[in-house]
Amino acid sequence: MWITLGAIVVLLLEATAVYFAYAAISRARTPQGSIAWVIFLVSNAWLAVPAFLVFGHNRVRGYLIARRDSQEVIADIKHYAEQNRAHGSGGNFGFSAFEKVAELPVVSGNSMELLIDGQQTFDAIFEAINAAQDYILVQFYIFKDDDLGREFARRLKAARARGVEVRLLYDAVGCVKLPKSYLEDLHNAGVEAVNAHALNGPRHRFEMNFRNHRKTVVVDGKTGFIGGLNVGDEYMGRDPYFGRWRDTHCRLRGPVVSQLQIVFAEDWHWATNALPLPELCWDTGREEEEMDALLVATGPGDELETGSIYFCACITRAQKRVWIASPYFVPDIDILTALKLAALRGVDVRILVPEVIDHTMPWLAAFAYFDEVRTAGVKIYRYTDGFMHQKVVLVDDNIASVGTTNMDNRSCRLNFEATVVVFDRRAAEDVERMLEDDFAHSYVLEKTLEEQPRRIRFGAPFARLMAPVL
Repeated sequence: MWITLGAIVVLLLEATAVYFAYAAISRARTPQGSIAWVIFLVSNAWLAVPAFLVFGHNRVRGYLIARRDSQEVIADIKHYAEQNRAHGSGGNFGFSAFEKVAELPVVSGNSMELLIDGQQTFDAIFEAINAAQDYILVQFYIFKDDDLGREFARRLKAARARGVEVRLLYDAVGCVKLPKSYLEDLHNAGVEAVNAHALNGPRHRFEMNFRNHRKTVVVDGKTGFIGGLNVGDEYMGRDPYFGRWRDTHCRLRGPVVSQLQIVFAEDWHWATNALPLPELCWDTGREEEEMDALLVATGPGDELETGSIYFCACITRAQKRVWIASPYFVPDIDILTALKLAALRGVDVRILVPEVIDHTMPWLAAFAYFDEVRTAGVKIYRYTDGFMHQKVVLVDDNIASVGTTNMDNRSCRLNFEATVVVFDRRAAEDVERMLEDDFAHSYVLEKTLEEQPRRIRFGAPFARLMAPVL
């Protein structure tokens, strides 16, 4: 009886593995992802079937887009696009690729101020929170109940106490260690804090693969912040293991802040089936800098491969240089090809990555790609002055991007991300100076994979097998 029952279990498991293998072939976004899953499922069903339940899904179905459900928002988008037309033309390639990915227009009248590292970033955010008059919209992937997290909460509660509406979105995976008491304290103070996947997240399977990785603040619809920092003490450089935490945020003003607000409204709508507030301010005013800018939000709810297309759009239009800073380098085949082609046609292609490890698998997997791109002429810089976590792109002398998007499959296909793309020489010059300083605290990778220590030499190829979910 036990043998028969055991045989039935094995047959069911194998049948499930075959079904999942078919699903991987028919639904996976890349051939590499399909092959990896099929091999895993066929060779080790006991491990692969549970893993597929968690990591095997690569699209969020039915993602509710607030702008499509709100005629008011649609009208406002059209109005401010007409009132704030881009001054530039976007060069030989124009703006259309970025605009179609974002489903938003490039608008003028903006300013962007770089905020380098935690002190500058949270000083600026706290200043804006303290000056808020009507509402504050806050979204971070990680909140921690530590010194910075408690100070952030204190500022939000003080704003609520003086009558400012506060809406906060957090990701359940990123905040898995956040105690309930932290959120309850905010709730008791009148802050409405919501899990980004509250209504439309996982239901009947452990579908924890999709994460809202965005990190934004909007104050009164007029001032916005976006970048790589979360709310935790390590982002202030207080963790002895990481030491200095090198990261970049930016402060935005002008019509592009409305786009940042639209993306928050979409995420809030997804979580609650409602807009964050009955009325939001869409009259941002214009800044003297008059920069052209666009907020590019990507995610697994998009019909196109928006994350990968964003990187490829940046890389393929480069004529002089493309410098990319990312803590993780696990590119898909399209980005990999675009990087190599850019280098082969003489573009100065530089990839800045950290020497310090925070997540072992993506850190190891990167070594499996370095030789390939270096052969084409791409320069790999290893940052050594602490841990480097920024997500920044510089193209030629006129495009600068700061946001949350890492150069890996997770950011390109599995996470909800956002980045601001500024088409302006002044913004590019600011980013150039910042990255030049980062390169000065880095070294150019010269060793091949075969020359690396054994743990890297043997670990990198295996880690690359996990690339579809890294």
